[in-house]
Amino acid sequence: MTIRVLLADDQALLRSAFRVLVDSEPDMEVVGEASDGAEAVRLAREERADVVLMDIRMPGTDGLAATRLISADPGLAHVRVVMLTTFEVDEYVVQSLRAGASGFLGKGSEPDELLNAIRVAAAGDALLSPVATKGLIAKFLAQGGDDDRDPARAERLEALTVREREVLVQVAGGHSNDEIAERLEVSPLTVKTHVNRAMAKLGARDRAQLVVIAYESGLVRPRVE
Repeated sequence: MTIRVLLADDQALLRSAFRVLVDSEPDMEVVGEASDGAEAVRLAREERADVVLMDIRMPGTDGLAATRLISADPGLAHVRVVMLTTFEVDEYVVQSLRAGASGFLGKGSEPDELLNAIRVAAAGDALLSPVATKGLIAKFLAQGGDDDRDPARAERLEALTVREREVLVQVAGGHSNDEIAERLEVSPLTVKTHVNRAMAKLGARDRAQLVVIAYESGLVRPRVE
C-alpha cells in the first residue's frame, strides 16, 4: 500500500525538496502541498492523506491549530500528523502532542530519518526518541508541570493493570516495544498488546498521546537535573 503524504509548509523551496525525497520512494507519494494550516486541513480531507508533514509555524492558521482541527474531525481519524520543527525540542511540542500529533521531527534531520518518520507514523506508532522525549519533559516542566496535571486522567489510570502501568511508564520514557520487552523480560508482542490496551482504556489516539497522559496524570514524575 502506498503511503499518501501531504506537505504543509509555507516555504515552497522546502516543500519542493521534501516532494523530491518522498516521491523517490516506491512505497509513498506526495498527494498535495499546503502553504498554511487551513489549506492543509482541506487537502488532508480531499486527497485522503495518510500522513501530514506539518510545519508548526505558518501564517494564518498555524500547524498547531490545523492539527487540532484534523484530530477533532472523525472523518480524518486515520490521518497522522508529524510536526516539523526548527529544533527537535520546540516550544510548541507539548501543545502539538496534546493537539493530536503523532510526534515531531527536526527540519535538520537526515533524509532517511524523515522517510522513516513517515513510515512510523503511517503504521500508527509515535515519533518520540528518548532524546526528544527528554526535551519534551523539560518543556512540560517549564509550562507548569505539577500544576498542569489532569486529575480526571489520573483517575482513569485506575483502569490499567499493574503491568499496563509499567509499560506506560516505559513508553513515557521514549522506549520502543523491543526495548521495553527487554527491560521487562517479556516478548515485544506482549508489550504491543499492553500498549494497545492502555490506549483503548485511556482514550489515546496513539502512542504519543500516552506520553502526554503519563505526565499530565502524574504517573511519571520527571527528574530535574
